[in-house]
Amino acid sequence: MDAVGPGDLVLCVNAAPNHVTGEQVPLVAGETYRVLDVMGFACPCGRSDALIDVGVGFAWCQTRFRLLPKPKAQARNRRVAAPREKETVR
Repeated sequence: MDAVGPGDLVLCVNAAPNHVTGEQVPLVAGETYRVLDVMGFACPCGRSDALIDVGVGFAWCQTRFRLLPKPKAQARNRRVAAPREKETVR
């Protein structure tokens, strides 16, 4: 996974049963999770060199997630409340 770190948003793309124990996982495919921690332990499946903690269960193989792009700062146009000048017509 590309430089995942604490605070990043990831999308769950694989909620299949645990590939080591075969137990159902509490993750939901299509849900977004915030990464709490990245642990430098190799996953038993051999497909990732770190496990990530998203606050659900303990830690998950990075292959279950895809990193979401960080939102870009957008300039916002702000309206300035200024009094309008009135012309008097005679």
